[in-house]
Amino acid sequence: MDETGELLAATINRLLQDHCTPAALLQAERGIWPAPLWADLEAAGLTRALLPEDFGGAGLDPVTALALVRAIGRHAAPVPLAETMMAGWLLAEADIPVPDGPLTILPNTDGLTLRRSIDGWRLTGTARRVPWGRNAVAAAGLIDHAGETMAVLVPAPAWTVAAGANLALEPRDDLMIDAFPDESAVAPAAVDRSALRLMGAALRSLAIAGALESVLAMTVEYAQQRVQFGRPIGKFQAIQQNLAILAGQTVAAAAAADIAAEAVAAGLDMIDIAAAKARAGEAASIGAGLAHQVHGAIGFTQEHRLHFFTKRLWSWRDEFGNEAEWSAALGRRAAAGGADRLWPDLVARAR
Repeated sequence: MDETGELLAATINRLLQDHCTPAALLQAERGIWPAPLWADLEAAGLTRALLPEDFGGAGLDPVTALALVRAIGRHAAPVPLAETMMAGWLLAEADIPVPDGPLTILPNTDGLTLRRSIDGWRLTGTARRVPWGRNAVAAAGLIDHAGETMAVLVPAPAWTVAAGANLALEPRDDLMIDAFPDESAVAPAAVDRSALRLMGAALRSLAIAGALESVLAMTVEYAQQRVQFGRPIGKFQAIQQNLAILAGQTVAAAAAADIAAEAVAAGLDMIDIAAAKARAGEAASIGAGLAHQVHGAIGFTQEHRLHFFTKRLWSWRDEFGNEAEWSAALGRRAAAGGADRLWPDLVARAR
């Protein structure tokens, strides 16, 4: 990591450590928006880290900027930094001005209709399972119109919210939209839906890797401190085996996150991101289960920090495509290439 990356990592880790206390995470689960945390992230310029300088960003290398999402996972931060970065990326690619404040993405726009009349644009319908919809100042999405995919920026006053949540109690809301976007808020999209899904999968892979790092650290610490039959449970072979497997899954997720970040920087390679999300999802499932086995009943209690991370792991593994979906996509890609291409393609990616 270069000097800029180290400074960025130190900044966000310091901010998140100060704000993401167990009490703050419990408040977020009860629906209280962490305004001071978001204000500090914006003041530090971190919410625009992925944007080019022309759009108010720092023009950072994408790999450096995306490390922020890994930090969000590491601290279970209850804010839509990943979604804001993703929405900003989509808007900037379409040359649409990116507003300040928390943003979100419309992951499924099948229920939305975009029309054009002499009075301008109108967007109507319902967007399902929108991350942080109730807290966002605007949402970005891809909508079809007259055979063309359009990027659209929708301001929050244009929707009403039917509140929902994922397993981690992060908002996943249905938005009933009736919007009249400005001319500057609608433009031909520079990316398609598959690219948007790949970006989401890459960001979730990074967040999973960060969360597993914290799960491993607190599980090892617990195993060293919890005494049973006169000695720490970490001295028992069965527990040591679980910790070794958990460490291996954490390293695998970290490698997957690195691959995903590099794939974003290289133009959203489908094979790399599909493999990364599938492997990160597998690690999330195995790692969360092992951590709870080591912790026992206390890991499920509200007073313990573990559940903040494992609930996110179980939620994020299924968002923007789960392990089975991306594995099937890789299988279809390999089948389409034929048997003669499989080994050469694997060797080429291993270099």
